[in-house]
Amino acid sequence: MLVADFDYELPPELIAQQPHPERSGGRMLVVDRQLGSLSDQRVRDLPDQLRAGDCLVVNNSRVLAARLLGTRRSSADSGKGGAAEILVLEPHDASAGLWRSLVRPGRKLPDGARVDIGGTEVVVRGRAAGGQRIVEFRGLDEEGVQRLLERHGHVPLPPYIRRDDEIADRARYQTVFARAAGSVAAPTAGLHFDESLLAAVRARGAAVAELTLHVGLGTFRPVTEERVERHRMHAERFELSPQAADAVARADRTVAVGTTSVRTLETVARNGGKPQRGATDLFIVPGFQFQAVGALLTNFHLPRSTLLMLVAAFGGRDLVREAYEHAIRERYRFYSYGDCMLIV
Repeated sequence: MLVADFDYELPPELIAQQPHPERSGGRMLVVDRQLGSLSDQRVRDLPDQLRAGDCLVVNNSRVLAARLLGTRRSSADSGKGGAAEILVLEPHDASAGLWRSLVRPGRKLPDGARVDIGGTEVVVRGRAAGGQRIVEFRGLDEEGVQRLLERHGHVPLPPYIRRDDEIADRARYQTVFARAAGSVAAPTAGLHFDESLLAAVRARGAAVAELTLHVGLGTFRPVTEERVERHRMHAERFELSPQAADAVARADRTVAVGTTSVRTLETVARNGGKPQRGATDLFIVPGFQFQAVGALLTNFHLPRSTLLMLVAAFGGRDLVREAYEHAIRERYRFYSYGDCMLIV
């Protein structure tokens, strides 16, 4: 398959720059695979699409305030240089204060460079794959780094949101069920849920189960290869608890909230469906045989992205293409703070 087969043109004004005033107040395009039909609805109508015996599976990963702004120190420690930015991605050796990160400006932050972040010294220690750097937070263990991020970090909004992060983003770029800290981007389908919608789902007779997949930047980057099969996914850490595994096993239908839930559930299904934790680099493209997921709630994704390929694998390339064309005509809001589609 060609990556170009998953391209499309999106008017820039349809990229949502702010969240909807109410989490569950956005639009939801219902895509019926059996009927080949599209229906314009609202997120709050989701319970009407569910039935007793369903299990709604959400990702409870919490987004780190992973973007740190600091000041470069001179090599002789005789003064301060210009501005520096560190985007913390994932632990390398958290007990030693070592984390995989992206740094900017890269040319002015070679190995050994030091950055001051709120009185904490951060040292660039080496390079890793994909342009990443290993940075050391001097004197901080994993909990200490988490506290530093909470005090001084900024919400890592994606670059297509063309504004600085705001105080409100600390809550709105986080799901209401976020618990396990570790993502650098939100599992965006979960942003549509509030407590009243979750209560309505349960009142419908559907169970709600939580899993964890920590979202890395690799998930959201466009594929640069010409052919799909040449792309390699970045592995992401996940966990499915015994309680969640049991709920999924008992369900008549599993409704995945987001592509992250799909990748976790399908990874686990291929390993026997038992509770587990680990890392997954599962790459889902058209032709994939789904074993666990029966319906999918997902936002609208970037062209040429692995997320769009996954959605096309689940919904069918032609029907998903038709759904995206419909959403553009009807002026749906796209990407992280945008509207969503439910594929049944």
